[in-house]
Amino acid sequence: MKNLFEQALRCLLIDDPERKVEQAQSLQVAWSEGKLTLDPTVDIRSLEVPGRPERPELVDPREVPRRNFSSLKGRLTLVHAIAHIEFNAINLALDAVYRFQDMPAQYYTDWCRVAAEEARHFMMLSDYMGSHGMSYGDLPAHNGLWEMALKTDFDVLVRMALVPRVLEARGLDVTPGMIEKLKTTGDEKLIKILQIIFDEEIGHVKIGSYWYKSLCEDRQLETDATFIKLIEKYMQGARFGPFETEARIEAGFSHEELQALLDHF
Repeated sequence: MKNLFEQALRCLLIDDPERKVEQAQSLQVAWSEGKLTLDPTVDIRSLEVPGRPERPELVDPREVPRRNFSSLKGRLTLVHAIAHIEFNAINLALDAVYRFQDMPAQYYTDWCRVAAEEARHFMMLSDYMGSHGMSYGDLPAHNGLWEMALKTDFDVLVRMALVPRVLEARGLDVTPGMIEKLKTTGDEKLIKILQIIFDEEIGHVKIGSYWYKSLCEDRQLETDATFIKLIEKYMQGARFGPFETEARIEAGFSHEELQALLDHF
């Protein structure tokens, strides 16, 4: 039988987006059907650069093209930016599987599922761009998500705290507003795509919350205070709010926790 960790790394290193999507979805199926073992690998590689195509060009976040909702060009710029986030999210989920090899089996079930769903999100956005003569890589993008992956590659608790519960949770706050603005354009296809992504991302952040809290319990750490400390240590200058409170509560945050974030940052 093949090894889950080796297969996750293999998928993580794939450069071609379509092949990565296909393999991420195949990995989830193989794991769910019991075709992969959990034999830890001897060496776990540090990955300064995951598998990604030569384009998009990676630039400073301030150089990423501005996007608006009134024109098709503006919407395509928005979609490209979200597609880049989703492509990175595939790699982040695969890395969460590969890198942290001493977790319960349910952890791998959860993150294989996230990888497959992020892959589907990417393809929906890629197909939308393709229907308008555009491809992923046509515009520059930034590397913030993977930079946080590198900052958190030493501890699964830190990863669960800062990637799903900070970076990905931000999408829960901003997506409903984007959908509302898009309603004035009549772009029902894009609205439907973003609604699917929003609904499923709640589940992804909820998975991060579950494992973060479980790890805190195992280590006898207070969850809210530890979360604040990790943000202060690794994400200086972070800002929070306004929150999409209902979505965040569904994704595993408490009202007290949300208020603490507003008070501290």
